[in-house]
Amino acid sequence: MNVPEELKYTKEHEWVRIEGETGTIGITDFAQGELGDVVFVELPPVGTMLAKDATFGTIEAVKAVSDLYAPMSGEVTEVNGAVGGTPELVNKEPYGAGWMLKIRVTKPAEAESLLDATAYKSLTGK
Repeated sequence: MNVPEELKYTKEHEWVRIEGETGTIGITDFAQGELGDVVFVELPPVGTMLAKDATFGTIEAVKAVSDLYAPMSGEVTEVNGAVGGTPELVNKEPYGAGWMLKIRVTKPAEAESLLDATAYKSLTGK
């Protein structure tokens, strides 16, 4: 299981890469593995305001449909259209081409409550 050290994680298996005021969000390698083959991803439009821990979309796989949860509060500034047309990118590259959203982070202090790579590995038992 791949758990990049530079990312922050949620207990619901989302990740965020924070670069200045921008947060890039996706699901973890563990999550995509548990879901199986991803067949559909529903994401909010640009301009949507997200609240930390609130649902921002859904991901549908062969095994299940799951809600997606915002790791941090912010405004959606970009949606990865490639994931909409090619949802299997989430399985192939969850930390690369399979990212889902970019947000303008409105509450940077929320990052302090997220898990680091070590804590996330402990959560998943990997």
